[in-house]
Amino acid sequence: MRYIKLLMKKLAVLLSFCCLIFINACTELDRSSINFGLNTAPVTLDPRYATDAVSYRLSRLIYKSLIDFDEQFQVVPDLARWEQLAPDHYRFYLLDKFRTFHDGSELTANDVKKTYETVLDTTTISPHRGSVQMIDTMEVIDDNTIDFKLSQPDPLFPGRLVIGILPGKLISDGHDFSRQPIGSGPMRFAEWQDDDQIHLLRLDDNQLFKFITLKDPTVRVLKLLRGEIDLLQGNIPPEIVKWLDDKQSIIVKRKQGNTFTYIGFNLEDRKTGNLNIRQAIAHAIDRQLIIKYVMGEAARLAGAILPPNHWAGNPSLTGIDFDPDKSRELLKQQGYDETKRLKLVYKTSNNSFRLRLATIIQQQLKDVGIDVDIRSYDWGTFYGDIKAGRFQLYSLSWVGLNMPDIFRYVFHSSSVPPNGANRGRFIDANVDLLIESAETELSLTKQADYYRDLQKYLIETIPYVPLWYEDNVLAMRDDIQGYAPDMDGNFDSLNNVKRIIH
Repeated sequence: MRYIKLLMKKLAVLLSFCCLIFINACTELDRSSINFGLNTAPVTLDPRYATDAVSYRLSRLIYKSLIDFDEQFQVVPDLARWEQLAPDHYRFYLLDKFRTFHDGSELTANDVKKTYETVLDTTTISPHRGSVQMIDTMEVIDDNTIDFKLSQPDPLFPGRLVIGILPGKLISDGHDFSRQPIGSGPMRFAEWQDDDQIHLLRLDDNQLFKFITLKDPTVRVLKLLRGEIDLLQGNIPPEIVKWLDDKQSIIVKRKQGNTFTYIGFNLEDRKTGNLNIRQAIAHAIDRQLIIKYVMGEAARLAGAILPPNHWAGNPSLTGIDFDPDKSRELLKQQGYDETKRLKLVYKTSNNSFRLRLATIIQQQLKDVGIDVDIRSYDWGTFYGDIKAGRFQLYSLSWVGLNMPDIFRYVFHSSSVPPNGANRGRFIDANVDLLIESAETELSLTKQADYYRDLQKYLIETIPYVPLWYEDNVLAMRDDIQGYAPDMDGNFDSLNNVKRIIH
């Protein structure tokens, strides 16, 4: 508790000092663009390879996919409607909207086929291949119609087709979609400037949006106050959010979110591969204290990746209880005590708020006898290490989770990178069986039961520690209207925003 208050006090002093400097700065502002502050730059703007949050959220503005999800996690048409012709046969009919790519070419069923062929191609190493590997064949009926035939029946199949559609001809030509994206979505790519600015143009009114990467949250907030940034979403320290609430020129909005934050383990490591050690770590973390005093109550306890209100969620799970005495006992059983303390390396990004959370967790683990060496890196280096398995433990968040296929992607033994996101190298025959049983079950009710059993089993085996679901917090200038934070943190509301001239 004392170290939490000390960190908060230091941040408040720093912010006040920066404000004194900032107030004296005065330059003419360009109001023609709407500027969105990002805490990290995207890794790629190719939806076939995007896995980080910013890449995913920006890609949704540039590309359209066959389907989307509503706030009840139900599949809805986006580019296409569908019908099930047989348990293993789906037909998709392209709709009229968003049928023109930004290069002027028409989006047809051939583009859909080509996009998914490259995802399924083992030589392209798409991390999303595992989620659609049940596709056996694709047949283009005409420009507006495509059939998917599956290797096995899958009642959830339409919900798997969430990858943005790319122009097939440009795929064949080897076009670099990661830096020069061409989709059919509501915004067109304009430029990627100096790695820290991405410019998109909204097609219906030519409004320019600038996505500006500013890693320091204090700098982002100061630029928001100055008017150099118009909107910030997420990664704003709670005490700064409270401070912004009192600013007349700033509007703060909040929405309960489903962004899932967790601590991951390397199961191939001698220490973190030990179940008792993972249990000791989990019981040492006081999540409720962190949510209350560090996150400003802007989160809720998590017990699994899927939120409890999801149709396949398990509402009986709230995570692993804070029990430091049990942590000490588990460590003692493994031969650790004050004369022989457990030492671990904890990797995180150099985002100041994430580093702050890691520092608090470091202290909580120290209190039970675990010495943690925090190593923070720029996003690209950190994310590369995690995908490559170069870690003992780390913390990250999952965003935009709508389908239970996340379990195959994250926990199945076949999903070790680059074939998926089983970054902890978790190999468990029971987990594989539960995932495969759920995927072959035609009854959605019974399928949900398998996934609930799976989530309960994951709490017992602890390949990761569920921490919390983070709320989505938005801060924007009072001359910006039409933006509402989304449950999963998407930037989709930018399709509706406009600047009001006072």
